[in-house]
Amino acid sequence: MTKSTQPDNPSYIFDRKALRQNRGRAAAHFADYDFLIREVAARLHDKYCDINRDFQNILDLGCRDGGLGKLLVDKQVIGQDLSDNFSGISLQADEEFLPFKPKSLDLVLSNLSLHTVNDLPGCLAQIMSCLKPDGLFLCALFGGETLSELRHCLMEAEMNVRGGASPRIAPFMDLRDGGALLQRAGFALPVAEVDRITVTYENAFKLMADLKGMGESNILTKRFRGLTSPRLMMECARIYQEKFTDDRGRITATFDIIYLMGWSPHKSQQQPLKPGQGKVSLTEVFGQKPDG
Repeated sequence: MTKSTQPDNPSYIFDRKALRQNRGRAAAHFADYDFLIREVAARLHDKYCDINRDFQNILDLGCRDGGLGKLLVDKQVIGQDLSDNFSGISLQADEEFLPFKPKSLDLVLSNLSLHTVNDLPGCLAQIMSCLKPDGLFLCALFGGETLSELRHCLMEAEMNVRGGASPRIAPFMDLRDGGALLQRAGFALPVAEVDRITVTYENAFKLMADLKGMGESNILTKRFRGLTSPRLMMECARIYQEKFTDDRGRITATFDIIYLMGWSPHKSQQQPLKPGQGKVSLTEVFGQKPDG
């Protein structure tokens, strides 16, 4: 039985039960809306291919339909997802409660899934625990200014229509936090990078349909629970068209993709110098001994 966080707990930002429902509803027609997931999976796979290592025990964490795992030809990949409606999964389980033995995995991959984890440092610590020494963690997650245009338009529309705004777009991690979180979890050789992908749409309704189709509808615990009025959505679409269009009249949507990579520590890895060992000869640098 999968554990789940409680939406009424004030320490939880995300309603994981709602996420599971969203993922489950999206599964049937996911292939019609997965273009961004597929694009980032291809970029993650490129990073994987740059690493000269033969990984055996591999986990695709938050795998959805298993698209990333299928790129790893001739590899047996464990596909774990919160929803069991996806046909590509091996295991239904929550990213917040990993069911693996310590030091049992060589590689953990995750494609655009960990941005909805309530305790990301705790999740990274669990991943670290599951990895064998010199095992690798490689993931992509939404971060930075992702959907900043939609956030702005929804807030302004709610102010215009209701006189107040409710949370509708999730907070996203900044790039500078990525490496720090990996170090905090105990990963060696941490790397954090960011890509910005800009997608254009005919209108805001098309964008929101894509988000729903990907299973990325609003799951904030403090979200407005009533029905969203047509008037509000029309106002949001109007503001979006007015403020965020390209030269073809199409609206733009920003997706910042943060890539995190870290290794489970091992004695074979490059080690930092101990204090006092980083001495440099000034004679070698300047060619002569400095005056004084």
